[in-house]
Order: sequence, then structure tokens, then C-alpha cells
Amino acid sequence: MKRTHFIISAAAALIATTGFAPKRYAVTHSDAEWRRILGPDRFAILRENGTEPANSSPLIGEHRQGTYSCYGCNQALFSSRVKYDSGDGWPSFWTVLPHAVDYQSDHELIGEVRTEVHCSRCGGHLGHRFDDGPRPTGWRYCIDGLSLRFVPGHAA
Repeated sequence: MKRTHFIISAAAALIATTGFAPKRYAVTHSDAEWRRILGPDRFAILRENGTEPANSSPLIGEHRQGTYSCYGCNQALFSSRVKYDSGDGWPSFWTVLPHAVDYQSDHELIGEVRTEVHCSRCGGHLGHRFDDGPRPTGWRYCIDGLSLRFVPGHAA
């Protein structure tokens, strides 16, 4: 049996026996459509799990009241009320709006397991969550500014 065929068969068996299947998102597009909608820099972050350079986002210095939404689908994600300056070079928040994100383990760095943060509406990669944030949650949502759209006004 070819290796590819074996892997596909094993995955199908796992799905059949565990009920596990990839999540379906309310907002979906083909890669070509996402590229057109997002442009190359945002596509690399939201659809390919990339990261923007540290200290490159103008949202780090954004201090007005408002809501941070997913750039891919406009779902509200974070309130300006929970934004803080972590000094890590990316916009940081200590909590997320209810039901706005999904999590996935990230084993990309050798010797470290991180928690990826994805938009629950379109699956876009937003950044990571760490457990070294401020009270009351102790979380630091380290989010790529290019994955966000800031909407000034009333904070969600």
C-alpha cells in the first residue's frame, strides 16, 4: 500500500470512529478569493499562519475606545477595554469576546507548544495565546495587527 493511500485511509478511519472532522466555518472562500480579499500580507497571516514583524503594527499604539474585529470576516473579537501594552511587539489583550475564537495546538517551534488563536467564524489565524498575561485571566493574546480591523466607537 502506498504511503499516501495509507495516510488517507487512516485519517478516514479516525474520522469514522471518533466523529472528528474538520470544522466548517460560516465564512469560506477559495484560496484565490481569500488572496483577492486580503492581499498578500494579510493572506500570509490569516490563511497561512504567518506572523508580521514585531513592532510593525500601528494598532499597538491604538488607544481609542472601540472593537477589534477579524479582518477576514468582520467578526468582533476583542474589546479595547481588555487591550494592554505587553511590550511584546504585537497588539495584546487579556481576554476575548465570547465565542469569537477557536484554539489549536501549535508545535511549530521545537520544544515549545503554543496555543494558536483562530477566528471562529472564518478560521483565520490571528496569533497566539500565552499564560503570562495580567489578571484576572492570566492570558496574553498576542495578535497580529494585520489580522485585525479596528472599529472606533463603543467598546464591545
